[in-house]
Amino acid sequence: MAIIRSFKAVRPTRDKANLVASRSYLSYSDETLKEKLDNNPFTFLHIINPDYKNLVKSTGVEKFKLVKKKFQKFINEGIFFQDKSDSLYIYQQTKENRIYTGIIAATSIDDYKNGNIKIHEQTLTKRKEMFKDYLQTTAFNAEPVLLTYQDNTNINSIIQEKIEERAEYEFTTTNKVLHKFWNITDKESINTITKEFEKIKNIYIADGHHRSASSSLLCKNIREENPNYNPEDNFNFFMSYLIAESNLNILNYNRLVRKTNSISNKELIDKIKENYNISEKNENFYSPIVKYEISMYLSGKWYSLVAKKRNYQSTAESLDPSILSKYILAPILGIKDEKTDKNISFYDGTIPLSVMKKKVDSGEYDIAFILKPIDIESLKKVSDNNEIMPPKSTYIEPKLRSGLTIYKLESK
Repeated sequence: MAIIRSFKAVRPTRDKANLVASRSYLSYSDETLKEKLDNNPFTFLHIINPDYKNLVKSTGVEKFKLVKKKFQKFINEGIFFQDKSDSLYIYQQTKENRIYTGIIAATSIDDYKNGNIKIHEQTLTKRKEMFKDYLQTTAFNAEPVLLTYQDNTNINSIIQEKIEERAEYEFTTTNKVLHKFWNITDKESINTITKEFEKIKNIYIADGHHRSASSSLLCKNIREENPNYNPEDNFNFFMSYLIAESNLNILNYNRLVRKTNSISNKELIDKIKENYNISEKNENFYSPIVKYEISMYLSGKWYSLVAKKRNYQSTAESLDPSILSKYILAPILGIKDEKTDKNISFYDGTIPLSVMKKKVDSGEYDIAFILKPIDIESLKKVSDNNEIMPPKSTYIEPKLRSGLTIYKLESK
């Protein structure tokens, strides 16, 4: 049973939506971030970087207070407004030949706490605490957690009917992605959608584990401070973007590695052969195809590496990222912690193999490991069994924009 509900979003006026919406600020280079902040007074990046012109930048709670102040300034200036009635929102993204369509809603934190919302990734305590402090100070969600659910005919039919109407927002961003947005205000449609989600046993976090974990932590703290809390208050929910499994796109994450232990290429290959069947490929680029296969680029040559058969104790252990970590990265190349080791970098599957090859050929890295995407059923099994995948096992699309809908945590 999945509990979602409508809410009154704070969002940009129709004429400014394309100027407000931004990617995660972490995805911009310093030069691009500065250019956007200097030349676009409406970008949501101003809220996230309220002191970007100051020589001395604020940190921690003091920075978060400035974020909240800047957010209120956007409201006061009429860049943002709050919907007068509770709504669900349809957001659609068209990237190249793929169309992603889903529903933005408020999702129950109790579903996260009791396991109805399934996770597949561990969260870092320090980062979770930082996000919790951010939410507590700013009192809003600006980027939905990406959730996925089993396809539902009734939900699909309401979405399909709604998107035939004129979109509230429709704009294309400079990365050639088309964005469309509709708000659902009629109570009959809202009730049908919420009741259909009540029939869904489990939903899965596709992207946003730290955001959901920090929302849960904040909720826990507020409840402990006020045992007579109202379960309908906004802090008991977090903003999510719910998309059907069939509409999700799971891509691979590849690895680039520097050798630091003076192992020769021959020694490396000989050690890999203990756990993989290796064959050299003559192609300019080689991507893995068969089960338990990854590819490796080393000293101008591509190799196929197929893991030898063994009995895996869990679904997570049987996935290519785990096998690579256990039998090559840790024991041979000395990379014990992929989250912190500076000798490994991760490149998502949208980045061409030519870029990976070039980084090895230039000497910036010594080895490239190319992996296959993990399928949705494996991701669900990992989540259902309370297992955890290695970091950067999946790159999942769509990637959402910040600032199109904002969920206020204060119930006012």
